[in-house]
Formats: sequence, C-alpha cells, structure tokens
Amino acid sequence: MLAERLKMIKPSGVRRIFDRASRMKDPLDLSLGEPDFDIPDEIKREGIRWIEKGFNKYTLTQGIPELRQKVEEYLTDKGIRFDTVMITAGVTGGLLLSCMCLIDPGDEVLIPDPYFVMYEYQVLLMGGVPHYIDTYPDFRLHEDTIRKALTPRTKLIIINSPANPTGTVYSKEELEMVARIAGERGLIVISDDIYERFVYDVPTAPCIGQMYEKTITLNGFSKAWGMTGWRLGYAAGPEEIIQQMITLQQYSFTCPPSFAQKAALVAFDYDMGEYIRRYREKRDFVYDALHERYRVTRPQGAFFIFPEADDGDGKKLVERAISKGVFIIPGGVFSQRRSHFRISFAAPMDVLERGVAILNEL
Repeated sequence: MLAERLKMIKPSGVRRIFDRASRMKDPLDLSLGEPDFDIPDEIKREGIRWIEKGFNKYTLTQGIPELRQKVEEYLTDKGIRFDTVMITAGVTGGLLLSCMCLIDPGDEVLIPDPYFVMYEYQVLLMGGVPHYIDTYPDFRLHEDTIRKALTPRTKLIIINSPANPTGTVYSKEELEMVARIAGERGLIVISDDIYERFVYDVPTAPCIGQMYEKTITLNGFSKAWGMTGWRLGYAAGPEEIIQQMITLQQYSFTCPPSFAQKAALVAFDYDMGEYIRRYREKRDFVYDALHERYRVTRPQGAFFIFPEADDGDGKKLVERAISKGVFIIPGGVFSQRRSHFRISFAAPMDVLERGVAILNEL
C-alpha cells in the first residue's frame, strides 16, 4: 500500500527521545535542538501587528519583496555569491526543495559524518545515495577522505557549519579545499548556515557560499531568534536552481507564513548578541564540566556538544542517562558510528548543572 521509497525512512531518533521526555515529570531535557529563549518581544509584537492588520493570506510563492531584498542585502554584505533568493518554509523546506530539484535516483551525495539526521533521509527520499565522509576523531574535513568518497555518480556535497551535532566550525582553509574539489568536478554544494550566529571563538564563521558560486546557501530565523515554530528560512544561489525551487514551492508549501515574513524584517535588525554571549557561557560550562571524564571536542559554534561514551556505546549510555531523568540523543542518530552522544546546551543553566552532574556520575 505504501510507496516503496518509505521503506528506507525511519522515525526521527531525536523526536523519539523528545516524545519520551514529554511524558516524564520534570525531565532534564538536553535533547532537542531548539533555543531555550522565547522570540524577543519586539519581534513578536511585529508579527501580532500584521496578524491584526489582516496580513494572513497567501503571499508570493517566493516571499514578500521587502524580505527578499533584506536577505539580498545581508548576503551581499557577507560576501555570499548568489544570483537570486527565495523565502522558504524553514531551512528544512529549503533543503527539501533543493533535493527535489537536484537529485535523481542513483545520484550520490557526500555528507560529512556526523551529520544532521535530515540530510540522510531527504537524500534517500529522492532515491539518492548518501556517501558519508568520516570526520572522526576531530570532526574536521580532510582532502584525502573527500577524494576517496568521490565517484562518477557524485553530484552534491552538503556542508553544515557551525555543525549539528558536533558544534564544529569549519575553517576557511577547509572550505576552500571543498570548493576546489567541487569546482574540479562541477559539483553543487548545499550549505546549511542556520547556526551561523552561534559562533564563540571567532567573530564570524566563514561560509562556502563566499568561495564557490555553485552553492545553494540555506539559512533562516529558527535558531538565532527562537522562531522555530514560525517556519521561516531562505535560499540563495544560482538563478536556474532557485527558480525551479520556487516552482516546486508552488506545488508543495505554496508560500512561507505571511505574518512571520513581516516580523523577520524586524528580526534582521534586532541585536541578539547578549543571547549569543549567554550561550558561549553555557558552552564553556558544559565543556569544562565534561572534558575530564569524557573524550570530547570543544564545540566552536551551534549549541551542541558530542562526547564519546567511555565504553564506546553511546546508545547504552543514553539509556542509563534517561533512567536518571536526563534526556540526550545517541550518536547513532547522527552518524554511521554509535560511539558518541549529543547534548544540547540550549537549556536553562540549572538544568545543565543538574544534567551534567548526573552524566559525570555515570
């Protein structure tokens, strides 16, 4: 009865843990990749204002002109290469449209491992073949590993920096290397930049879209401004690809949420620096508390840390943690290996303190 493609699609391991946490009284939930702060009041009021004004109907499929212009100005200031932009239903919506446009059955897609779980399954949904680039133990990109993964069927590379689940920020040199390889083979790069504002050790993170013109840059408002439920993102890149994504959006999402687009105009100019500073403090606390007991790489961005279980079995450690009321995600959800586990430090400090204490006891 069901479509053949669904045989390869499994329920999200992240959501499964989240569902378990939601059924428990007073869990220490360090599982979900969602900011623990609310949308700033000024941005919320702007959304409410446009709802009350009646801006509640369909918009242009590609998004309202003023927001597209704002995105263009922002990306231009960052030095991102693109021909045109569109507004999407979150970065997830942009990723789905990109994959629909670019992946034919049998096309191979290179994905650095560990990876955000969505990449693997959206490639599989299109009939593509994910090829994983092993980045262990330091979660860096290495040229020889990438070249070994290339085949005549390779079409795409997906880059996520700052990265989920590791918090890795790729260096300019790493991204230039990827751009060089992609250019040699005529590959397309999809760059998921959703965590770009969560950077702790350098002023800004380099983006491969600054270096390689055949890049589809995906970004949005869910993380930096806490707008996860408003489902708003954008895509920028080559004219031919973005125009086809707009056409596909007509037949899928129809258009992005109306009021959220108006609120995003205010969000672009709202300084979230103090929020990011607090997350840097949380990063420092969690790393300092864990690194003597666990093998762990200090995250440079995003709001995740990816320690290794002491016996190499991340799933078993996660079950032990959950039995103590601490909800974290087994690393096998994000990787071909099962040795690690993911902690989200997008949580109140008292929850982090209690959760980390229990993990150290384990």
